[in-house]
Amino acid sequence: MAVNTPLEDLMTDSRTTMRAPERWIAVLRMVVGLWFFKSIVTKIGIGLLGGFIPVPVASARWQAVMPKLIAKYAADNPFPSYKAFLLDTVVPHSHVFATLTALGEVGVGIALLFGLLTRLGAFFGMLQVLFYGFAVQQQSSGQQGFHVMLFAMMVVFFFACAGRRWGVDVRLRERWPQSRFVQLFT
Repeated sequence: MAVNTPLEDLMTDSRTTMRAPERWIAVLRMVVGLWFFKSIVTKIGIGLLGGFIPVPVASARWQAVMPKLIAKYAADNPFPSYKAFLLDTVVPHSHVFATLTALGEVGVGIALLFGLLTRLGAFFGMLQVLFYGFAVQQQSSGQQGFHVMLFAMMVVFFFACAGRRWGVDVRLRERWPQSRFVQLFT
């Protein structure tokens, strides 16, 4: 009978193995989702389409603040082409970009908080974090670190299929097991 070395004993010790990592990834997914979802309060208002159909739009506050923030971020941005994009495209069309960012953040928040089409939400979260990171990366090392960590979390949520634990994605996969869409985005 073979006898384990002390190192082998350590490697198989339950104290050194991860305990329920999928649950902790789900907890992290929900916390990050809640952070994005808060935009529903801070950046979303209700507009009337055609004068009578209520639709979500960027709040007046967000539409006023966003172009000022973008201009501030662009002022010292070290990437000339991104600086030009911010100043020549985003700022003049800030009403469109304010709505896109607000709705995008809420969409990512819903996907992550509820584990609903999590891979799709994490993909769009990666894009948002990348775009925001390029805009503010020169502000401070804290901004750089925040966006790098948030991007890394989105990558983990995407590849770990994080909505399959405590998420709606589980139900979608049970209900439509043959759906290519469900297989790809949950």
